[in-house]
Amino acid sequence: MEDWAEIRRLHRAEQMPIKAIARRLGISKNTVKRALAADEPPTYRRA
Repeated sequence: MEDWAEIRRLHRAEQMPIKAIARRLGISKNTVKRALAADEPPTYRRA
C-alpha cells in the first residue's frame, strides 16, 4: 500500500521516470508500470 502511493507520487509529482523509481525502491519496472496503471491500491484476494 505504501509503495503503491510512493510510486504514484514519485511519477506524478516529481516527474521521475519509471526506471529511476524501480531503481530507487528496488523493485521491477513491470511492478512500477502495473502500480501506475491501477486506479486503486492492490488488495489481498484469497483464491
